[in-house]
Amino acid sequence: MEAIRFETDPCNYKHWVLEVESPIATLWLDVKEEAGLRPGYLLKMNSYDLGVDIELADAVQRLRFEHPEVEVVIISSKRDGIFSAGANIFMLGSSSHEFKVNFCKFTNETRLAIEDATDHSGQVYIAALNGTASGGGYELPLACKEIYLVDDRRSAVSLPEVPYLGVLPGTGGLTRLVDKRKVRRDRADIFVTLAEGIKGNRAAEWGLVDAVFPPSRFADSVMERARKLAVEHRNPTGIRLDYLNPTETDTEIRYRYVRLKLGPEARLARLIIEGPPDDFVIEKDPAAAGADFLPLRVFRELDDALLRLRFNYPEIGLVLIQTRGKLSNVLKMDAQLSAHKQDWFVREVLLLAKRVLKRMDVSAKSFFALIDEGSCFAGSYLELALAADRTYMLDKPGVEVALSDLNRGLLPMGNGLSRLATKLLGEPRLLAELMNSSETFDAGQAEAAGLATVAVDELDWDDEIRLAVEERTSLSPDALTGLEASLRFAGPETLETKIFGRLSAWQNWIFQRPNAVGEHGALVMYGKASRPRFDWRRT
Repeated sequence: MEAIRFETDPCNYKHWVLEVESPIATLWLDVKEEAGLRPGYLLKMNSYDLGVDIELADAVQRLRFEHPEVEVVIISSKRDGIFSAGANIFMLGSSSHEFKVNFCKFTNETRLAIEDATDHSGQVYIAALNGTASGGGYELPLACKEIYLVDDRRSAVSLPEVPYLGVLPGTGGLTRLVDKRKVRRDRADIFVTLAEGIKGNRAAEWGLVDAVFPPSRFADSVMERARKLAVEHRNPTGIRLDYLNPTETDTEIRYRYVRLKLGPEARLARLIIEGPPDDFVIEKDPAAAGADFLPLRVFRELDDALLRLRFNYPEIGLVLIQTRGKLSNVLKMDAQLSAHKQDWFVREVLLLAKRVLKRMDVSAKSFFALIDEGSCFAGSYLELALAADRTYMLDKPGVEVALSDLNRGLLPMGNGLSRLATKLLGEPRLLAELMNSSETFDAGQAEAAGLATVAVDELDWDDEIRLAVEERTSLSPDALTGLEASLRFAGPETLETKIFGRLSAWQNWIFQRPNAVGEHGALVMYGKASRPRFDWRRT
């Protein structure tokens, strides 16, 4: 299959139309049936595939950076009577297991980006359902702050995956129902096993939508609500997000500051991130640097590399993280970012960095950080090591790590804690000491402080890393995925960790079960004359 690209822009959208009339923007869903990402299925009834979601993710990000003056985003459909039929079933039925799971993961990350924009960027999302919203077509509205449904006696909301397909809503729909919208679990039980869904006043009474309006007043009522929410009257000037345009070969993808090196060892990749130069400085107006602003560029490149690793290189199991540059330059950059964190543009850059690091947290790859000569694992770059499953640090003079304000809560994980706090849950005294530390740490000190897993002598370095790599790449990828998902999210459970924990465990398992994807499984038999055949044993 041709490699998937994750960059696009509104001029090249096939399935979405973005209209901006500040302070309100509208995202219209208008899926082109024959423009699927792969051949073999039609995107009927505004159903979507990964290509549709790549465009949505791009729009959500562009609204934050290019249109910071927008305060309300309305998501609706260009088609009367249908909002969206959700993820295209024939696309799912014909996809590999790893593609289905990564598709669900990416789609949910886009939903979380919508919620993050509402909570932290002042861009409130409203879903205007001018027709039926089914499955993933209802999970998208669940990510919005408010949901409004047309009351035309036909349009309903539904999550029919269990009765129709033998799988679960794949992007957090069950959790958002009961945790976010606080729908009673007995009502939720009826709702998610009722294939035809619920419409009209009952949908509003049960909390599935916020209100219903008749067709004659629907558009005006939604716009009236949007105007009431748009009260800040912000007027910053946005910046244009350009294409990253990396150079690609069979063995390397090279961006400006990030390199993804593939092999030559089996199942191994190296991700190398360059630090800031000596002359990096944040101007009085940080947005003046535009898309060339170094921290923005670095994390956009890292995000693209992580997505390519997921979808285009499923057999790569271990990624070695390295940095190159001066520790002092990263610390100076972080100090400037912290000093400007109230600026809208710097705030958005930090929020992007948070989302990219979260994407790393939930990627089904093992990550080892290698801190050696020439490394610059400090502050924001140290987050990469704190996110890694293990960190090996060379015990040699001059090899050091350091903390900055960005390690102390500005880049939280999905559990709401910093990566440092998550790692040191059982050592609160040590955590308190580190929160006030402005020192650099050599290998022995970093190991004692929990900033490195193992300090390795120079004589043993090559053998230690070689053995660790050989061991990791020899283990079961399925077992490692479960292991990593279980170990990475210590601490409190949140809506986000519940969604990803249950998605990784339950959907991953269900997508491989014969009841869903066997010869007579519900997902395979959908749309055919024969009914699915189930193994009725519970397990």
